[in-house]
Amino acid sequence: MSILESDGLSVTYASDRIGAPDLRLIHYNDVYHVESGSAEPIGGVARFQSLVNYYRESPRFADQPNILTFFSGDAFNPSLESSVTKGRHMVPFLNKIGTDVACLGNHDLDFGVAQLRHLASQCHFPWLLANVLDPALGDGVPIANCGKTCMLTSSNGIKIGVIGLGEREWLETINSLPPNLIYRSATETAKELAPRLREEGAEMVIIVSHQREPNDNKLATNLPPGLVDIILGGHDHYYAHAVINGTHVLRSGTDFKQLSYLEAFRKPNGAPGWDFNITRRDIMRSIPEDSGALALVDRLTSSLKSKLEKPIGYTVIPLDGRFSTVRQRESNLGNFVCDLMRYYHAADCAMMAGGTIRGDQIYPPGVLRLKDMLNCFPFEDPVVLLRVSGQALLDALENGVGTLPALEGRFTQVSNISFGFKLAATPGSRITFARVGGQPIDLQRYYTLATRGYMARGKDGFSSLLIQSEGGEVEELVSEENGVLISTILRQYFMSLKVLGKWGRWSPSLHRHWGSVHRNLHGQGWLKPPSGTASPVSEKAPSHRLTLRPPLQRTSREAYYYGRFPDEVDLQNTTNGGSGTNSDAMDSDSDDDPDILTSPRSMTNYVTLPARSSADEDYRLQLARRVVRKWMRHAGLDSEALNPMDGEGEFTPPWTSGISPRLEGRIVIE
Repeated sequence: MSILESDGLSVTYASDRIGAPDLRLIHYNDVYHVESGSAEPIGGVARFQSLVNYYRESPRFADQPNILTFFSGDAFNPSLESSVTKGRHMVPFLNKIGTDVACLGNHDLDFGVAQLRHLASQCHFPWLLANVLDPALGDGVPIANCGKTCMLTSSNGIKIGVIGLGEREWLETINSLPPNLIYRSATETAKELAPRLREEGAEMVIIVSHQREPNDNKLATNLPPGLVDIILGGHDHYYAHAVINGTHVLRSGTDFKQLSYLEAFRKPNGAPGWDFNITRRDIMRSIPEDSGALALVDRLTSSLKSKLEKPIGYTVIPLDGRFSTVRQRESNLGNFVCDLMRYYHAADCAMMAGGTIRGDQIYPPGVLRLKDMLNCFPFEDPVVLLRVSGQALLDALENGVGTLPALEGRFTQVSNISFGFKLAATPGSRITFARVGGQPIDLQRYYTLATRGYMARGKDGFSSLLIQSEGGEVEELVSEENGVLISTILRQYFMSLKVLGKWGRWSPSLHRHWGSVHRNLHGQGWLKPPSGTASPVSEKAPSHRLTLRPPLQRTSREAYYYGRFPDEVDLQNTTNGGSGTNSDAMDSDSDDDPDILTSPRSMTNYVTLPARSSADEDYRLQLARRVVRKWMRHAGLDSEALNPMDGEGEFTPPWTSGISPRLEGRIVIE
């Protein structure tokens, strides 16, 4: 028996049927990282592709129907790769796998509806989401013009009707959504659409969903037996199977580490329904890598290397990311990132373990590169939103200073929190005062806290922040599954400033959200024009109003606003997300950039386009040097290192406003 036949194989469900099936299916969901991991199952899209190829091409299946492949959402984010590509790099992998239909996932919307539509247009398969409707697109039209259903036809002529469904919960966690979306019950939607598919000739009806397992189980419970044959779910990052009310409910792992292979047999003697054999396949190291997929991965990683060197933004003052700072005292870089986390989720406060900042250096005034951001914030646990008691906040602050003077990563950087501590006091009782929004922490009150998922899992001693799903008491408002990476938040921030360059599909909903973030953040004077000078570290920021997370608002009989900022709409900026001049010369995020993988369609094949000419690259490099020279002069730095550029002069793009975060006395050592 070959490796592809046996390695990582386990039987999930077995009927008593043997022989050639009437249908063969593959299911997978929630894929983020294209490279292999280190622990088994190590995954990786190249090994995943080899296993798919086996089921599609092996002579063992020569006389059986061709494979149909189902994907249950979440591919375009979050990952370090998507922080650079805005999800574009996943398109050729999804196409190469041979995906036949996909359900929209919450993270597929992280870069806005316009970007999703762009990515979906390059996919060789339809995206479905039947129960989330956008009235702005027309009566009964799903968000992003997704389909409600599709009809697949197997190679042996059997028709399979497919319905895409999502859950309400994750809609309420996404910042970049159009207003007035209509959410319809998944159960009622399935009851309406499944009979129509049967009438159109579907012998099997499949739901591809992106919702938590309890919601899939509830859906199966509420549907009449036999209406739907199987629910192929996503959103949870584990493998699970159950038969509920006669309906199979299956989710197939995560991250190219698992897939499900299904064989379906018509029930004997003309009885309605189907019998299934379901096999789980773990993607093990022993599975060989597909050369074509591996070449795509190599092209992606090589493209990212050059992309990482490109400018992302500017700072007018040094940003202190040294371990000796972020692990024992207030840091202006920590203040900046915590404020972004807080305003991104409209939280009462934010807290981040200082060990999150990994750069261990001072970033000097001038250009910030994408590599700087990803190296400084490499962790891939998203920012989450918690509802915590004042006592839990105080306990977390105590934990943060409990091991000083040891430079451990648990020391907390904060936003809208101020606290003092005595190093000489006994660990556990070092905090001398703690305030939120300028007021003493109310130990009985509940606050919304933006923090890392790492801390919400009780790591580094933060047991007071342990969430309910991990055995703690803290309520999650935005879970790790629904959160986004710090690196993604940072990159969107700079893009929203028009510093990084144009993003042709920056949607009105993203502009609305980031407009609110800017109004809060820049009210502190943290954004400076090119001629601005750094604020002294002793300058006190103006007091700012406590921002509460707004509740879900009803805007019509059945239309709800599921985002966070329903009133922050600038109608003059609904096309490109804001006014301002862009310079293509330093545009490192154009959707026309051929350096990043995208769909291999004949009309716009970015993969096979010739590389930029050396003259073009030299011009970009020269321009970047001139900008650096300009900023070094303003910062009063010696430009000796730039002497080889004499004669090149300076250049000031019209969009070079720089960040200027400062120390504000948030953390006081007594």
